[in-house]
This record gives sequence, structure tokens and C-alpha cells, in this order.
Amino acid sequence: MRMLLGFELCLVFFVAITWASPRSAAPTAHEIGAIFSEATQPSAPGLAVLVRKDGRTLFERGYGLRDLRTRTNIDSATNFRLASCTKQFTAMAIMLLVHDRKLTYDTRITDVFPNFPAYGKTISIRNLLNHTSGLLDYEDLMQQPPPNTPPDRQPQINDDGVVALLEKQTTTKFPPGTKWAYSNSGYVLLGEIVAKVSGESFPQFLHNRIFAPLGMSNTLAFVKGENEVPHRAFGYSKTAAGWQETDQDATSATLGDGGVYSSLDDLAKWDDALAHHTLLSATEMQPALTPVAVPSGGPVGPDNEPTAYGFGWFLNPYQGHTRMWHYGETIGFRTGIQRFTRDHLTIIVLCNRSDLIPGHLAERVADLFFATGTQSQ
Repeated sequence: MRMLLGFELCLVFFVAITWASPRSAAPTAHEIGAIFSEATQPSAPGLAVLVRKDGRTLFERGYGLRDLRTRTNIDSATNFRLASCTKQFTAMAIMLLVHDRKLTYDTRITDVFPNFPAYGKTISIRNLLNHTSGLLDYEDLMQQPPPNTPPDRQPQINDDGVVALLEKQTTTKFPPGTKWAYSNSGYVLLGEIVAKVSGESFPQFLHNRIFAPLGMSNTLAFVKGENEVPHRAFGYSKTAAGWQETDQDATSATLGDGGVYSSLDDLAKWDDALAHHTLLSATEMQPALTPVAVPSGGPVGPDNEPTAYGFGWFLNPYQGHTRMWHYGETIGFRTGIQRFTRDHLTIIVLCNRSDLIPGHLAERVADLFFATGTQSQ
């Protein structure tokens, strides 16, 4: 009787350990897909998701429609407006000019634009890259459209217009370098600096130095009337009457802060380039991956949570796993790129609808992987 009781206790202990232990197999396509299929509908705007592990694509799928007029399905070639996920490309463009010795991170705005107001003498390229410039938000400075103007009929501001607004100012929100405040103004200005220093337009520089060398043949900075987005997803918002196309608004024509369109196919190539230091060496990339430190008012994420920021990337870990990530949010689009660098895991979610949160969806996928016992080194 005692021997049987001991055996039963051992069995219970073994079962408990088995259930408590992390599973050893990677999550299945069915498990990953379930996260997204429950959030979308085949006849509605949707999303595209890419999951890569150890340099290989494990999961790649489109859900829903990229254009409700043509009823075209989303797939891996569908190009979404990246919104603020553009900032990683703008930062890379600046870093390439530093590599070329045409800029330094201590270069001041007035070194590039001598006629910029005096406050530009205190703002460095580094301040612009890590959101410590204190620049006023151009969204607050621009002329607001009349009430109830449909988004697609609102007059659009471009990068030159943003610079013109900033040149009319005489001060900043705070002394540069003393606080952190997310700044679309700063990244628009960075795009203009790329153009001025390189002698090429910002879209052309991105093409020549980043997209073309990496084979990202369908990725571009969209300029209405000058180029076209292939396999384009249009943005939508859900209303009481159904889905409304909300693809463009007053701030959709700026470039450095959010104007790049890309697809899963091309972003897989971008992910490879970052992993293998194709464009910049690991040493040259390090400034982008170094969290900025400020005396007060540190970085916060999209939910106002404390975070960390480098150049074009948020840098705070998730569940103890090192990551570099960014989100994008603009009218009709929500995007997210999460790279868990030490786990060699990348999760990209691109939505052409405004009611989903890609970061939360991506973290649910990450949870599946981290439940296998994978630990960040």
C-alpha cells in the first residue's frame, strides 16, 4: 500500500511538472493563424502578418481585402502605408550619411540650414533622431481644415511646408536634450536634411541607398503625382454605416515621419539586412540601439507606458526578451514591427484598418514562442 501511494505521488508530480514546463516545439501555423483570423473577416479590410525565426519565414499570410472597390485580397506583396515605422528608414538614411562622413550626430540644424531660426543652433542631429529636440509639433502649427471636412478633401501639408512652419517659430517645447517628446516634426526635418546633404530627393536617396541595394523593389516613399504604389492597400475606418475609406488626410503627404509604403515580401529583406548588418556594421548600428537618457520626462510608448528609444526604434524588452520595435498609426492604417534580436524572432503586422492594435497582436504571437522556453541571452 505504501509503495502504491508513493507511485501515485510520483505520477502526480510528473504530470504537474509536465504541465508546468515550457513546451519544446515551436508554435504551429494554426496557433499563430488563430490570433489573426479571430480579429478579421474575409470581406473586410484586414492585415498581413509575417513571422520569422532564425532567418527563416515560419508564417506569412494575408487576411481580408486591400481594396474594397476591387475586392482584391491582401497577400505578401500588398503594400501598406507604414506610418511611423517609416522612422527606422529615415534614421538609417541619416546614419548612412554619417557613414559617408557628410554628417555627424553632433551636426546642428543651422549647420545644414543656415537660415533656420537661432533655436536651431541648439538642436543636433542626435536630438532629432532620439526625439529630444523639443521641436513644436507641426500638427499643432498647421492650418486646420474647416469642421466636418472629409479626410480626403483636407489640404495636405508636405515636408517643405513643415519646414516653413518651423522656420516661423522662435522657441522649442523645452531645452534640447533635457526631455523626451515624440516628434514627427523632427523626422520630417531629418528627411529634408537627407535631401539637402545628399543632393537627392529623400525618396530617391531611400531608393538608391536602401531599397534597391536590398532588393526591396516595391518599397517607396509615396509622393502623389510623382510615383505610384504597386499592389496598394487603401486605409479604412469602421463606422456605424460600415467601412469608410480613410486613406489620406491633411498629414498624409509628409515623408520622413511616415511616408513609406512596403510589403511583407520586402520587409523580410529589411529584416535580413538588419540581422546581417548589410548596410552598416554592428559598430555603426550601435548608436541606434543605445537608449537615450534624459534628466526627466523619459520616453513613453503608445499607451504612455515607460519605454526606451534609440534612433527610429523603441528599445524596451518584452517579458525579459531584448527587442527593437516600432509602431505606426495614421488615418486608416496601423502597423507594427517587433524584432526580438537575441531570440532571432521577428513579427510584423500591417493593417489597413484603424480598429486593430498590431503591437498587441504581435505580442500574443511572441507569447507562443516564449512559452517554448526560449530565453533571451
